[in-house]
Amino acid sequence: MRIPRISRVATALAFFAALSVSAAAAQQYEILHAEYGTERHHVDVSDRLRQLARADRVFRMGNSTFGIDPDHGHLKTLRIYARGPEGERMFEYQEGSTVDGAQFRGWARGDWGQGRWQGGWNGNGGDAGQYVILHAEYGTERHHVDVTDRLRQLARSDRAFRMGNSTFGFDPDHGQLKTLRIYARGPEGDRMFEYREGSTVDGSQFQGWGRGDWGQGGWQGGWNGSAGDAGQYVILHAEYGTERRHVDVTDRLRQLARSDRTFRMGNSTFGIDPDHGRLKTLRIYARGPEGERMFEYREGSTVDGSQFRGWGRGDWGDRNWNGGWDGGRSH
Repeated sequence: MRIPRISRVATALAFFAALSVSAAAAQQYEILHAEYGTERHHVDVSDRLRQLARADRVFRMGNSTFGIDPDHGHLKTLRIYARGPEGERMFEYQEGSTVDGAQFRGWARGDWGQGRWQGGWNGNGGDAGQYVILHAEYGTERHHVDVTDRLRQLARSDRAFRMGNSTFGFDPDHGQLKTLRIYARGPEGDRMFEYREGSTVDGSQFQGWGRGDWGQGGWQGGWNGSAGDAGQYVILHAEYGTERRHVDVTDRLRQLARSDRTFRMGNSTFGIDPDHGRLKTLRIYARGPEGERMFEYREGSTVDGSQFRGWGRGDWGDRNWNGGWDGGRSH
């Protein structure tokens, strides 16, 4: 039996319509960004992927494809980050495998991935990170410096970077392994992120990383992350010198506290040498949860005010202090 011509046309139209619907369904993901490398070393290849997509729908991928080997001796991966009907998704292709662009919308046109992607290697968006940076320090326990402004510059330029002395432009403690500490606030309170010298910093977990609109407040925390104004000890008095000769330096300490959270201490700091030829000590007398306590710092050591409440404000000191060098009250 012959099928009427009109039926054949209708069948053909239905077939091509189904193909169109199928193709549209297949091309449901819009590419946002692409990275090539490993967890520790990876590079942005969005522009190169766009060139490849315009030339071929299918291609085999490796170092020669992207013109770079970001991590010598390790198996690399291409990660394509895309947005689809159910949100964002990551597509992963191991070095040497074949990439087929059929599932990506606008693949051949290459009109995708134009925005400033803030995601990390694991695909989470940087501006959607859950931690807001408060402050950053670089150095060691004894010598560390504020690098918040420099970190902000780096964040605006790169989402991930390798970190060391050259990154920050100085070496705060020669001959010692330095650390970058980023202090941030998240859903469960404040937290410290630590990166050893030479490691890679990826800002994807920090909110607003690329914009750099963070760390503007007056952080009073210490090297170990405790907020200075939340310290548990209130300073009553401070003395500098030796057992036989010592002077009241409470007012001078207050000035120093308002300028710096951390400082190195000696005769030049206080503008006096109360006992020539002898090793001096700074003694800070404070009141805490369990009563009064004395903190002692030998000449040349570093004072960190993070454990003292109101350190940066300088609103402490008992004018009527009558204690002695050993901290006991004189009556």
